[in-house]
Amino acid sequence: MSTVDKLNLLHLIVYRTGSILESTMSTKSTFLSAIIGFFGGLLATSAVVAVVVAATIVHPDWMLDMINVNRVMTSVSSQSAPELAGTEEEIVSVVERVSPAVVSIVATQDVPVYEQYYEEQYDPFGFEFPGFSLPQYRQNGTEEQEVSSGSGFFVSADGYVVTNKHVVSESEADYTVFTNDGSQYSASVVAKDPANDIAVLKVDGENFSYLEFGDSDTLQVGQTAIAIGNALGEFSNSVSVGVVSGLARSIQAGDGFGQSEKLDGVIQTDAAINFGNSGGPLLNAAGQVIGVNVAVAAAENIGFALPANLVQSVVESVKTTGKISRPFLGVRYIPITVELREANDLPVDYGVLVLRGETPTELAVIPSSPADKAGIEENDILLEIDGQKLDSEHDLSTIIGQHVVGDKVTLQVLHDGEEKEVEVTLEERQ
Repeated sequence: MSTVDKLNLLHLIVYRTGSILESTMSTKSTFLSAIIGFFGGLLATSAVVAVVVAATIVHPDWMLDMINVNRVMTSVSSQSAPELAGTEEEIVSVVERVSPAVVSIVATQDVPVYEQYYEEQYDPFGFEFPGFSLPQYRQNGTEEQEVSSGSGFFVSADGYVVTNKHVVSESEADYTVFTNDGSQYSASVVAKDPANDIAVLKVDGENFSYLEFGDSDTLQVGQTAIAIGNALGEFSNSVSVGVVSGLARSIQAGDGFGQSEKLDGVIQTDAAINFGNSGGPLLNAAGQVIGVNVAVAAAENIGFALPANLVQSVVESVKTTGKISRPFLGVRYIPITVELREANDLPVDYGVLVLRGETPTELAVIPSSPADKAGIEENDILLEIDGQKLDSEHDLSTIIGQHVVGDKVTLQVLHDGEEKEVEVTLEERQ
């Protein structure tokens, strides 16, 4: 992939009601040219510096791609326009193909309505203030109001929809799914994942357009990432394009209302993700789902997505059992790093260390769990699962989450300095 292709993936493409707004790069370039010309007259021998100054200071709202401005300015002139247009056409084609399956999800709820009124105020000192009274408020019935919104997407023709758990957190709310053609459908919440920010909804109907899952295990840092959803809760089917920036991240994800949960094994991307398009799909260049948008790091151009393989296992569980059955190993652990090995004189710098927490209830191995039944003990080091080394890019909980209840996995365990192979049957997480 050429340099321009990679950089072009960072441009923001906004898609709404079937139209594509062209990239603003040409406008930025024109503006930069004018500024560069101005600085060039003052500092004729510092043209390159003028480019950087203009890009960095004159237009601060370009912060999202500021790091690559100088690279863009120097590389665009050496590439031909047809190659750039080809990349745009590929992205536009993906967006047009997947948009019918991407939905906005709106929660409505009856909320109290208050009216203002005035009454004569009691003055214990006997003073009179004609015409003066303080406003009072009283409830005057209820009315249905929108209380939250987010994004989602169909994963089957018979109406199953995937979104984030926090998008459908209101237990008393009614949920409506809006498609990009303006149609709306009442939706029911079928299941919420207790361990991850995933929920599955069901819409009555058939022949819905739906998205296919890609294999998130084969993702590579630097490949195309396309986020689509209800941006900022207002602009439906908005698209942002970037790259996969990292894999197997651990984050503390929030819902914007003070609630948060720890998520492991997530995908990092620089495609713009916010609470409005949270729950929408993260796609590869083929239009396959590689993740579900889940969180954004405040004040940074960093977004995260739950890996597709994890989400797909949740969907299959709901379809077959009517609920989310989570496979469960039953150990508490911390990933081993070089720093942890050196600080604790551990024999290896990979794997996970089975370790209890700071409170008496945070046991290293849960009694009667699959791990307990397999003989795993505190201070054991789990090195591999099914031949896959456990490291920064291969998280134990993510791999376990991609299995289903009843699956057998083989663990390579370091116990008291000796390696042994242990077979574990995963059970349902209660």
